[in-house]
Amino acid sequence: MPDDDNIGGRVRRYARVGRAVGGLAARLAGERVLGLKIDRAEHASELRAALGGLKGPLMKVAQIMSTIPEALPKEYVQELTQLQANAPAMGWPFVKRRMQGELGPGWEGRFKIFAHTAAAAASLGQVHAAEALDGRRLACKLQYPDMASAVEADLNQLRMFFAIYRRYDRAIDPRHIHDEIAARLREELDYELEARHMRLYSHMLRNEAEIHVPEVDTELSTKRLLTMSWLDGRPLAELEDAPVEVRNQLATNMFRAWYVPFYEYGVIHGDPHLGNYSARPDQGINLLDFGCVRIFPPRFVAGVIDLYRAISTDDRALAVHAYETWGFTGLSNEVIDTLNLWAEFVYAPLLEDRPRRIQEFAKDGVYGRDVAEKVHMQLREKGGVTPPREFVFMDRAAIGLGGVFLRLKAEINWHRLFQDLIRDFDLATLEQRQAASLKIAGLDAPSAKT
Repeated sequence: MPDDDNIGGRVRRYARVGRAVGGLAARLAGERVLGLKIDRAEHASELRAALGGLKGPLMKVAQIMSTIPEALPKEYVQELTQLQANAPAMGWPFVKRRMQGELGPGWEGRFKIFAHTAAAAASLGQVHAAEALDGRRLACKLQYPDMASAVEADLNQLRMFFAIYRRYDRAIDPRHIHDEIAARLREELDYELEARHMRLYSHMLRNEAEIHVPEVDTELSTKRLLTMSWLDGRPLAELEDAPVEVRNQLATNMFRAWYVPFYEYGVIHGDPHLGNYSARPDQGINLLDFGCVRIFPPRFVAGVIDLYRAISTDDRALAVHAYETWGFTGLSNEVIDTLNLWAEFVYAPLLEDRPRRIQEFAKDGVYGRDVAEKVHMQLREKGGVTPPREFVFMDRAAIGLGGVFLRLKAEINWHRLFQDLIRDFDLATLEQRQAASLKIAGLDAPSAKT
């Protein structure tokens, strides 16, 4: 099967991505270890150009890395965040072959209309507008070929990059970051799993009138083709200069779209970049992609709330308990103090009972960058830390969403939004609610190893 993992596919992928990843690691190492000076802005631009033309998981990894503060220098972040825009689409001859491979000969007869040109193209697949025989408007997400080989090849390249990075910067041990990214990327290849995620979100958000989830067409879907209802909307980037009340309503709906599932069901969408949602004329939100979904053990959610309460009451023992609940181990007092700096930044908007921007003082427009630099420096001095796997995408979601709220310049009472979600929090209730929702969606309960 051309889409299965195979040695030949991996070898071809190594040849294509080795220069991009190896070049980044080598140049950063040369700058930090040998004192060599490089033009970061120029090299970052070259890297974005190389990754943008590659297709596949390495581009998505670059997006992920760009949303983890201090994982890369800011020049690289500014370039890599542009990979969130559409990648070049594959042409019609390619699409016809891929669709025949998924739905069989005569597949076009199963649609009234199927657009020859992609409506959107991203890292792992592209989307075509279509119309069902009964007149329903559809979006067909078609996976590129050989993605399993690409994922394995790119993950090995990422491991190499992390290993080189770790030699000269020991502030953060990335071993669990790699494991978590690997698990989520492999899941994203399975469109049947994504369909179940979509059903899960439809259930969790069924009472949120301002948040919309597509419906899956199972008869026109396979493991590598996901057909769903078409949802009209505008990119949020087009609304950055809209009236403040519009931007505030969009931000409020985004907040609930992400955190109602988390605090009520222990589930979070781990890929909050602008291409994964759109805005409706009434400021409602369309959620469009469900490949990267993280289901947490309920104890992890309790730890998030415990840390909030610890920061708000200056309860150091409760903060330590929260970090240990998440899976941090061997924490010295100095490292705990440093982690609390980051926690105080993340929770700051939730602690103040007043309308405010998500970050009121941002040096370069990158959410969390200035605080992350300080935290990173102190962690390096104190011997470093190993973030647990479960922490990776929770932190990424918080930072990614913060970046969206920062771009929208939303001024909201985040404290009251948050209190509405956690006021009646009860661990046993969460456990029961999560189990019931996963059963409805046909999904397995989470474990500490996945």
